[in-house]
Amino acid sequence: MKRHPYLKNLDSFIAAIIGFIAIHIYTMYSGVGISPDSIMYASTAKSICAHGSLITFNGTPLVFFPVFYPFFLSVILFISRVDTITAAPVINGLLFAGVIFTSGVIISKFKSYSPIYKWLILIGIILSPGLLEIYTYLWSETLFILEIMLFVLAYYNYMQKHTMANLIIVSVLVAISCITRYAGVTLIGAGGLMLLLDNQLVIRKKIAHVLIFGFISISLLIGNLILNRLSTGLSTGTREPAVTPLSKNLYYSGNVMCDWMGLPQSAYPYSILIVCALLLFLVAIIVWRACTGKINSIENIVIMFAAFYGIFIPVLASVSRFETLNSRLLSPMFVCLLIGLTCWVPDILRGVKLKKQIVFAIPFVLLMLFSEYSIAMTDYQRYDDENDYGVPGYSDDDWNKSQFVPFLKSHKNIYKAGVPIYTDADEAVYFFTGSTSKLLPHRYFKNTVDQFFGVKHYYLIWFNNLNNPELIGLQDIVKREKLQLLYQFPEGGVYEYMGNSK
Repeated sequence: MKRHPYLKNLDSFIAAIIGFIAIHIYTMYSGVGISPDSIMYASTAKSICAHGSLITFNGTPLVFFPVFYPFFLSVILFISRVDTITAAPVINGLLFAGVIFTSGVIISKFKSYSPIYKWLILIGIILSPGLLEIYTYLWSETLFILEIMLFVLAYYNYMQKHTMANLIIVSVLVAISCITRYAGVTLIGAGGLMLLLDNQLVIRKKIAHVLIFGFISISLLIGNLILNRLSTGLSTGTREPAVTPLSKNLYYSGNVMCDWMGLPQSAYPYSILIVCALLLFLVAIIVWRACTGKINSIENIVIMFAAFYGIFIPVLASVSRFETLNSRLLSPMFVCLLIGLTCWVPDILRGVKLKKQIVFAIPFVLLMLFSEYSIAMTDYQRYDDENDYGVPGYSDDDWNKSQFVPFLKSHKNIYKAGVPIYTDADEAVYFFTGSTSKLLPHRYFKNTVDQFFGVKHYYLIWFNNLNNPELIGLQDIVKREKLQLLYQFPEGGVYEYMGNSK
């Protein structure tokens, strides 16, 4: 009997509710985790809502990050009138539920649909330590991952009829993703390759659709970069050349994938081999299906993105410098990677008799259950820790129960007017006190370091439990200048410099 359309994805809806509850459980103790990026997003959202401007907490235009995620938060702030950080657990829970639901819808559209396979994948998404980490922080990846899943569905709808209206919908969605995360360009690459490989488009129509897709998809990003350039003279903020070679970035990527699969750290020595094998497997599937005329399926959209993103990010990290490749940076590919590496199983099982299906399915199911049990134990350990201390970041007990933070909150007027205040964490000063300060200069930029040491009178708020090796540190300063300690606590102190160089 054919199920009612509203009941077709009832199981996906149930899984989505479970995902929402999971985020609630993890953020119940102290709210979402707050990182420097989180404060940048929240402060910009507040500025957009209050003044219609893209000004961050430190009084400068938002440049290092694209504009859409803060805009998204500002819309919620405007409608709900609830502080962004306070509302974040609900926002993230709904976004995570959206990712789970759309993933279920995508799997339901497979040519070889299997309810058992669908539930194994949905359980894997719900239990994923990488995704649970993302959705317990105020990060733009929370929205970006949902946009990726919506892209898969939108592109699948386009493939059904190849209409201009559907192509525009896909292109606009990709354009929005590019101003949510700059890594959204991977969707342009994946979508463009799918168009080029599409065997149902005649050459003339294919060229026209590729050009239209490319033009619309890149349009908002170009506008964002031009706005940044006009505001600060920099398109994406200050970017330094990479210092990590491709081999090392592949190693870090492999470490993340070992963690995602529930493998022990003893597998890390084989990380490069593992990540290369996984990516080559995805590429091989795409090539084989393209050569056999089977490229037009929703599974291939998923595989194409996973492969493109998995190759693009390590290569980019070898050209432009940013933080060490970690689960957060690679998380946008997790769902597509999980589906892409396993979607061939239902295809194989469909082509064999029932008895053989059972024989072949048992090892796959056992392997998936073993992996999910392993990551469930990781989730439980994380929950046990965070239920005692909170999600790591500015909202955890290291900060909430410190002596230094209450002092800074209640002594905002200890600084003389007109004297600059420097710190190793300007976002922390803003988050806890609402006051602005100047970040200590990066040690790699000699001009800004020299300018700092040319300041004759300033205050320094120093946090002991932060360690940013890219900034000049307290020891670097005291070697050249005589600081006067005004207030000291176990977590940090307030210093003053009045021009008496050593």
